[in-house]
Amino acid sequence: MPITVTSRDSALTAALTGEIDHHGAREMMTQLDLIIAERLPKRLVLDLSGVTFMDSSGIAVLLRALRQMGRTGGTLRVANIPAQARRVLDAAGVGRLITLD
Repeated sequence: MPITVTSRDSALTAALTGEIDHHGAREMMTQLDLIIAERLPKRLVLDLSGVTFMDSSGIAVLLRALRQMGRTGGTLRVANIPAQARRVLDAAGVGRLITLD
């Protein structure tokens, strides 16, 4: 699951694609950890427009990114959330912790 990264000012957008499930979540977490550590963005936007499926493993990916951004003093926002992923995030109450657009 490649992550496409674009940068604008102090904001970084990481576009996630494919299925975010227990098979690929660990790799996605590792990739995001590296992106955050190398680029130290002030704002990170996770673009989920290319996500075709998400289960609770996707929640773990988002929460880890939130924790990593907190360690560097940055913020996290999740954008372009497909309907299926939105249902998973809403059911878990993730919107109380992370800005969901």
